[in-house]
Amino acid sequence: MPPRTRGGGISSAPRRRPTGSERRRRVQLRDVEPAVDRDLVEHPQHDRDETEEVFEGVPGGPIDGSILRSFHNHVAAKIWLGEDRAPLKLVNHGAKLQLWELDMERSRIYETVHRSGLAPLTSCSHRVASRPMLSAFCERWQPETTTFHLPFGEMTITLDDVASILHIPVTGSMISFSQPLRVDDANALLVELLGTTDVEASRETEQCCSPSVRLLWLRDHFSTITDASSDDDIEFATRAFLLHLVGCTLFADKSATSVAVVYLELFRDLSMVGSYAWGAACLAYLYRQLTTATRFEVRQLGGYLTLLQAWIYEHFPEMFSSPDLSL
Repeated sequence: MPPRTRGGGISSAPRRRPTGSERRRRVQLRDVEPAVDRDLVEHPQHDRDETEEVFEGVPGGPIDGSILRSFHNHVAAKIWLGEDRAPLKLVNHGAKLQLWELDMERSRIYETVHRSGLAPLTSCSHRVASRPMLSAFCERWQPETTTFHLPFGEMTITLDDVASILHIPVTGSMISFSQPLRVDDANALLVELLGTTDVEASRETEQCCSPSVRLLWLRDHFSTITDASSDDDIEFATRAFLLHLVGCTLFADKSATSVAVVYLELFRDLSMVGSYAWGAACLAYLYRQLTTATRFEVRQLGGYLTLLQAWIYEHFPEMFSSPDLSL
């Protein structure tokens, strides 16, 4: 039977007792003091780059400044020092979604939206978001760990939360863009994918002062398209509706009135819209918005706040207050 090791496994070869010279060599090695650079022991900071700035701990916050390196600019650090910040202004378009609804006269548009996997967004958005509550959770967000630091530990929004709350795809092709979209390219996309004229496209991007279009402009130009319209017009209106939808929900930005034209590229092939990981992109975008809002000078919070607020209500039900209808 083959010999076994101390851990219970079977050794591939029998153990050999060390010779006398090997035992003497081991004793000599144990007696030798390892070479240690005394300067590194007495001054451990010398092994850092001299140009690297090392932050000290913050009273009431992390005692080790090397972990949460941006905490000295965090709103929580300023609050500890007595500098308060008013509740954040929230970008919430829940009410705007009801200004463009897909009824029976627009069933062809709705069928495409339903196949895209984004149809749940048309009915799950909160009309009102709580400024004090979301501002308080934003003060607990730490960019380095992408988690909320709470009295009992850390928590964060996961892809499983996104799938459970929003019911949109969280797996699939990654949503990314290799470079920022220029205004001229945005105008070309509007002409190609929405059927606008060069003049209309240029006028709209000039009014937004960026490669973006107003949500109101999308509703005014495409919300009247019905099933009786031409196939091209229905296709243009479907792309416009999807652009309006993600601009009001997943990618709501701080302009509070417009949406970036770059997302229109994702709707070029309407049959492929459902192949994207929309939930992952939404979560990454919300993480970035929360990170930006932790800076003391920032006064506004973007991203899909329905996701954040619903997550809070799900995990902290005591935060939800309902009226007493018995009174």
